[in-house]
Amino acid sequence: MKAITVEPKKPGTAKLMDIPEPGVHEGSVLVQAVAVGVCGTDVEIVEGKYGWAPPGQKHLVLGHESLGRVIDPGPTSGLKKGDLVVGIVRRPDPVPCPNCAVGEWDMCSNGLYTERGIKEINGYMSEYWRIEPEYAIKVDPTLGLLGVLLEPSSVVAKALEQVGLIGRRSFWEPRTALITGAGPIGLLAALFAKLYGLDVHVLDRAAGGLKVDLVRELGATYHSGSVKDLDFEPDTIIECTGVGQVIAESIQRIGANGIVCLAGIGHGGASPTSSIADVASAAVLRNNVIVGSVNANKRHWYRASQYLARADRGWLTKLITRIEKPENFMKALQRSPDDIKVVIQFSDI
Repeated sequence: MKAITVEPKKPGTAKLMDIPEPGVHEGSVLVQAVAVGVCGTDVEIVEGKYGWAPPGQKHLVLGHESLGRVIDPGPTSGLKKGDLVVGIVRRPDPVPCPNCAVGEWDMCSNGLYTERGIKEINGYMSEYWRIEPEYAIKVDPTLGLLGVLLEPSSVVAKALEQVGLIGRRSFWEPRTALITGAGPIGLLAALFAKLYGLDVHVLDRAAGGLKVDLVRELGATYHSGSVKDLDFEPDTIIECTGVGQVIAESIQRIGANGIVCLAGIGHGGASPTSSIADVASAAVLRNNVIVGSVNANKRHWYRASQYLARADRGWLTKLITRIEKPENFMKALQRSPDDIKVVIQFSDI
């Protein structure tokens, strides 16, 4: 079968190649790939920045944002042939640490977890893949191709859960949420925050175009420019850019008792003008909390699937701005200014 692979940490090695079909030892559920979403993690692995092949193997099959159709449900999965499913990305470490032992592998404390398409397990960019039943999430069939959005959505579901859990440390009735960054994570965060009933604001660099339109179609408010120029103090901020200046300004702009959730991962850049001490003082004096959130466990995947099922299909469709064939996977990895979510489609829905 065909698969998109890379030799981890070796730039220029990504290719579409023939590999053996997956064996039952990889999971009792056999799935035909429908589509795989492309994100910055895939790009960085192709660029050789990180990634780990399965033990004893040279190549890693890419892809962690999956959507597939069940071909053989196996003996005990509870699925049936034709069901649409996505595969959970992370697997608990074998020790296991206390968090992995209770199913919270997203909070793994020793770093020995594995991840499909990233770390030591082949991903979903192949014509067929297998999965263990407990890591397959059934997708509402009315979502169709939009089910491929479940992986970024699970990350958002966790971030919002973290905010809610921390908020219960005191009396807290959040009304306004600011989302910084209008990429896939930011727009899905805006969608879910609206489903929570919050007054949602989204800030991004774009002055016009599809992102602005999508925010306004949600009934949210769009801002371009700087966080420090906003004329209100949000109760919570979901930071999705990873940009140091935006992070510092968000911490200083959050309202009293507010929560800043860092969901974006940055890689250096210009230093913020505010000193670390000033940023910390702003947080201390106003009882603010700054929390990092990454990955998701099965609970978050389930919640994300419920949120997506409630969402307007027309709006979700606009998030997928480009669909490429597997043989054109390099084009999918090259992001254009108008892209939000790019998808590689392996078979018809």
